[in-house]
Amino acid sequence: MSSLFTLLAAASALALGVGATATKAQAADVKSVVLVHGGFVDGSGWQGVYDILTKDGYDVTIVQNPTTSLADDVAVTRRAIAAAPGQVVLVGHSYGGVVVSEAGTDPKVAAVVYIAAFAPDAGESVASLIANPAPGAPVPPILPPVDGFLFLDKAKFAASFAADVRPDIASFMANSQVPWGMAALEGKVTAPAWKAKPSWYLVATEDKMIPPEAQRAMANRAGATVSEAKGSHSIYVSKPQAVAAVIENAAKGAQTAAQ
Repeated sequence: MSSLFTLLAAASALALGVGATATKAQAADVKSVVLVHGGFVDGSGWQGVYDILTKDGYDVTIVQNPTTSLADDVAVTRRAIAAAPGQVVLVGHSYGGVVVSEAGTDPKVAAVVYIAAFAPDAGESVASLIANPAPGAPVPPILPPVDGFLFLDKAKFAASFAADVRPDIASFMANSQVPWGMAALEGKVTAPAWKAKPSWYLVATEDKMIPPEAQRAMANRAGATVSEAKGSHSIYVSKPQAVAAVIENAAKGAQTAAQ
């Protein structure tokens, strides 16, 4: 009789152990991705990346941040993080890197990914990061603000922002620009997520908006896992496979770190 109880106790302990292991694996499984767009555009440019990630089994949320102020954009992003199932890989393109740097300290965020993005330190903003461009660096064709909002010169949009995007799509992007608020440009990060979370960075080597050397410098400062791909500032549109690969590597890397 005592043998039976011993066997049952052992079986129960084994079941509890297996259950705990399964729970740990489930907790470490990072399958949610939140994508944050940058200035002058909306979230529709993420469609190619979205299609790849969802096909590979990820739950993907695309944030339609209003780009009116950093505080507003962070609030929208945090709501998306809260609604996503489980742990999240938080991804930002361009100015979206500022948003994810501020919002990425959320406990649900397992990793932060920068796609040709600003990766500011505490107290920095897009305005401060672009204040002193290196000699010879390309100057984005930003028009003077109107009522506190910025646009890119439509005639120069493709060359600066989307040189490797199909011409009809680049033209559509130029003519469907989202006003970028000066309050967003000047919004300062308080505690950058890359100081607390593992980060990944994809450098777009043909970028005419954020110089590749500036991207590399920010990525190295953040201690990010860095990869590079030939592409314009709109690499998330033109090279969705390269972008999705970095995001999936971040999900797997964050999962491994959590185990």
